[in-house]
Amino acid sequence: MDDIVKQGMAKWPNVPAVFGWLGLDRRGHWLIKGERISNTIVADFIGRNYECDGEGRWFFQNGPQRVFISLDYTPFIYRLQWEPAARAAQRIETHTGRAVTQIDGAWIDDAGIVLLESEHGVGLVDDRDLERLLICFSGTGGEALDEEHIAAAIEQLQAGIAVELGFRYQGHAVPVSAIAAADVPARFGFVPRPVQPAGEEECY
Repeated sequence: MDDIVKQGMAKWPNVPAVFGWLGLDRRGHWLIKGERISNTIVADFIGRNYECDGEGRWFFQNGPQRVFISLDYTPFIYRLQWEPAARAAQRIETHTGRAVTQIDGAWIDDAGIVLLESEHGVGLVDDRDLERLLICFSGTGGEALDEEHIAAAIEQLQAGIAVELGFRYQGHAVPVSAIAAADVPARFGFVPRPVQPAGEEECY
């Protein structure tokens, strides 16, 4: 969190929170009232001050004020930083630029979206990175799989059939499981669309 934000919180500790203005889409773009924020300085500032409260509500700490985020799906969007010569995903990052050091779980939802859980939390993989992500899938023993086998395994998972499919990152593999998109918020303890609590002062 930026120092200027911490100073604002200390100086004005009781500023009412804002709801319904700021959103996060499935490619990691910040939105104001549905319109993408194109200014990279503003977007980076939001990302550096993006946190979660004890109720599972994600927010942007804008100085002394919390601006709660409406999530299109998950709190994080994962992106692959790729070096073609290495033929591997060299680094996975959150949409806020936080490096991922370990993957703790992997899932395929009923729409075929890949979800990962890291030390930062749960997030979907940016759909533009899915093709490059294939090299991370393996058999549960770590053996390489071709694209045809991976596609077949994903289809089976979506059909509710157990398969031996793993996701390997930084030398560590986790099994890939099926999950229903509707179950994701409760499973990972976050609120997709925070709303103004009854009786709380509104701020616009």
